[in-house]
Amino acid sequence: MNVADSERTVTSLRASGYEMTDRADQADVILLNTCSVRDRAEQKVFNRFGEIRRKSKSQAVYGVMGCVAQLEGDSFFDRAPYLNFIAGTRATDRIPLLIREIRRGRRRVSDYGEREAGERRDILPGERHAQHVAFIPIVEGCNKFCTYCIVPYSRGRERSRVAWEILEEVRALISNGYQEIQLIGQNVNSYRPKDERGLEGFSGATPFSRLLRAVAATGIPRIKYTTSFPRDFHADIIAAMDEHENLCNWVHLPVQSGSDRVLRAMRRGYTVMDYFKRISYIKHARRRYALTSDLIVGFPGETDEDFEETVKLVERCQYDSLYLFKYSKRPRTPAAKLTDEVPEEKKTVRFRLLEEVQSKIQARIFAGYLDRHLEVLVEGLSAKSKGDLTGHSTCNKVINFPGDSRLVGSILRVKVTAVKSHSLYGSLVS
Repeated sequence: MNVADSERTVTSLRASGYEMTDRADQADVILLNTCSVRDRAEQKVFNRFGEIRRKSKSQAVYGVMGCVAQLEGDSFFDRAPYLNFIAGTRATDRIPLLIREIRRGRRRVSDYGEREAGERRDILPGERHAQHVAFIPIVEGCNKFCTYCIVPYSRGRERSRVAWEILEEVRALISNGYQEIQLIGQNVNSYRPKDERGLEGFSGATPFSRLLRAVAATGIPRIKYTTSFPRDFHADIIAAMDEHENLCNWVHLPVQSGSDRVLRAMRRGYTVMDYFKRISYIKHARRRYALTSDLIVGFPGETDEDFEETVKLVERCQYDSLYLFKYSKRPRTPAAKLTDEVPEEKKTVRFRLLEEVQSKIQARIFAGYLDRHLEVLVEGLSAKSKGDLTGHSTCNKVINFPGDSRLVGSILRVKVTAVKSHSLYGSLVS
């Protein structure tokens, strides 16, 4: 979501006459986009500004945008006297106006307002993070209010884009040669637009499953989506994916804990059995789907028994990969007020134990890809092996293989010849 916000901001700045530079000493405006999900996010902003200011022009205009900006507000000005403007998470399109105010003589300006009615999300092809893969935000914000999460406070309540505008963006990307789109949102499957124009004629139990069918019908070669919320994961989503090969065979479904007691404390709104029911949709589908998830270890009050339940869940679900996090406080969240904290040493032990369990599962699953043929979108040159290309399969596996740089942007069939811890290696199938 932050990448998409940066792309949109650069598009609006370029439309206002600005050009991008990768050198701080050439920049007239220096803007940091910030994320509050990671620990010590605020301090990292000041550290980064400190690094940049040593190299930048004395008259440069400094700004901060994104989630940390939305949360900290004008208090940023008190800690950073050099800061000129602050833009909240819904003010991306108005950043050129803030800079204009500074140019006109104002010392400091800020904007934490909502998006204006009718605001479009057009992003110029040249401003996308990649030439062949594009992020398309379809829903922003969150209504879930999990006790550990800062997103509802930084991003606000859920707001879904109208369907016809999303489809229009997909068609424009097809015409510009894009091979893959990723529909994104804090809870992408919570999609509930006020206007469903564009979805007429598409069946589906939820607006999200109807949108998946409508996007698939555009003919774009590959469609992925992230991140899904378990409570909103309807069986019809998998039915839609089974019907359309261009809806890629990968589902990311964060569980966060395998203990019902901890899930209640997190205010996740589902039980372990509810989650297993969603997993059964995936495991019993017509196609084989790669399954990934997120887990938090050491949430306040988590006992050894709670942790054992989480280990059992991981062993039962058999994830292709797992994003593990040790719990850390986020100011302003309900969980930050909980006092029964798990000691850091115990968090580390549990983290390593779960990592070991997942490593064995992942090694077995990855080994099953040996000698298989995968469709791979070639995204660029491998950063780790000279002479190799790199890309992602439809099941979201990273795969490297020897090839000519002229193949970048192509969708190719690759035979897996070797398996590594977190990636695959292969050779082109002629």
